[in-house]
Amino acid sequence: MNSQQAKEPPTPGASPLPYVNVQITRGASRQQKAEIVKDITDSLVRVLDKKPEHTHVVIQEIDDENWGFSGMLTDDWKVAQAGTSSDER
Repeated sequence: MNSQQAKEPPTPGASPLPYVNVQITRGASRQQKAEIVKDITDSLVRVLDKKPEHTHVVIQEIDDENWGFSGMLTDDWKVAQAGTSSDER
């Protein structure tokens, strides 16, 4: 293509390199993380026709004290839920 020819605009979603970042709190086993990677990869292949060998899935494990949920740090929330569960018995 010479510089005078118009370039076609990129097709939306045509990126050859899918990158998925999954953030979870700590505690998943290696087997569970492998299943997450496989399921995400399989979905991108099925839904977007992406090649598995071009698909990257990164799992980041976050400490409970560094994750907020429902207006609280997750470690505090879990303690509160444990107290609620025992109070309901």
